[in-house]
Parts: sequence; C-alpha cells; structure tokens
Amino acid sequence: MSGFGAVYRRELAGLFLAPLAWILLCVTLLFHGFFFRAVMESSGGDINVTLVYMHQGPLWFLAIFLPPLLTMRMISEESRSGLLEFLLTAPVADGAVVSAKMLAATTFLGIAWLSIPLFALLVHALGAPPDWGMVWTEWLGAVLVFGLLSSLGLVMSAVSGTPLVAAFLGILGNVLLMVLPSAVRMVRGPLREPAEWLRDKIDVQAHYYGSFLTGAVDTAHLVFYVGWAAALLFVATRLVESKRWIG
Repeated sequence: MSGFGAVYRRELAGLFLAPLAWILLCVTLLFHGFFFRAVMESSGGDINVTLVYMHQGPLWFLAIFLPPLLTMRMISEESRSGLLEFLLTAPVADGAVVSAKMLAATTFLGIAWLSIPLFALLVHALGAPPDWGMVWTEWLGAVLVFGLLSSLGLVMSAVSGTPLVAAFLGILGNVLLMVLPSAVRMVRGPLREPAEWLRDKIDVQAHYYGSFLTGAVDTAHLVFYVGWAAALLFVATRLVESKRWIG
C-alpha cells in the first residue's frame, strides 16, 4: 500500500511526542508494578503464577481505555483540522493511512506491555527463571488484543467529529465487548443456541485465555484477532473514503 511506511513513522513519532501517550505509559507501568508486587506476595513468590494473574487486572482494565485514548485524535482531529483532507489528496492509499495508524497505536501499546517481560527478566536475574514461552505468548496475545481494540477505536474516530466523542464511543464499545459474552451466558430458551454462537464470535477474553495464556499459540485464536482487526480496518477505511467524497 502506497505511503504506508511514511504514515506509520509519522503517527508513531507523534505518539511518542504527545504528553498524553507518556501519561498513559506511566499509568501502565504503575499498574504493572502494583499488581506484580501484590500478586507475587499472594502467590508465595511463584513467578509463573504471578505473570498469569497480572493479566487478570491490568490487561482488561487498561485495554478498555488505552486504545480509544490513543486513537481518538487519529482521524477525527485530522478531519477537523483539514490534515486528513491533505492526506486523502496525497498519493497515499486510504487503506494505508488507516492501517498505518492502527499499527502505530498497536506498536506503542506493545512497547508499553514489554514491562511484563521486563518483570520476568528481573526475577530471572534474581534466581527464579520463569516459563519464557508463556511470557512471550502472553505478550503476543496482549498485543493482538490491543490491535483489535485500536481498530475499533479508529472506527469510532472516523465516525465522530471530535476526539472526546471518539474516545467515549471507543470506551463504550470496549466495555460492551467485555460485558456481552457474560450477558449472553444468561440467555435461556430457543435463543440460547444463536446467543452462544454470537458469544463465540465476539468473546475477546475467551480467545485470549484459551490460547495465549497457556503458553501456546493456537492459529484459530490468532485468526480471530487478525480477522476482526482486518474487518474493523475495512470499515474505518470505508468511512475515511466517505469523507473524501463528502469533502
């Protein structure tokens, strides 16, 4: 896709230069440090148990907020300022613009989540080697979760006219993704079977726990995240293209 690399570098540099991104990075590190100490004490010093349960709190809580806050300006603000119109008239494919923005947000979040391997390296240096296969599959799964939710955040940024509305819609969409699978489990009667089918298609947490948290990478779960992210990027691209014609 034409212009992908240029847009990716621009967006990633913009994230590292933005105060909000550094604030979110500090919050992520603080959360990890707090949970690492708390879970390490409660697990009796078992590093593998600690690394597993560190994902129970920080991952899903931060996943609700971080991707929308990072992506809220990427389309809505540029559309309002006129920069998006400039990009759309440049020799850059719309799909390249949207995909590069998503990859930049995912890269930043993936770097933030490297604190998990850093904690594992710390305890390894202290004489308690962790299961490194599990450490890296957990990190990979978290990156895939962030990629999917960043794609959803870009859809909301393309739909809304202001960053704050985009952030609100993104957070609301993420909350629904987390809550709906549990709500579907309460469905009874003839609707139970289609409800379970829907749950399997949207349960972001179950696909993470079913593969990456066990230290293995199941291609079915990998396809789930990549497929949904691609579908959301397709929607975001169509929305950006509609701005071209509306503009």
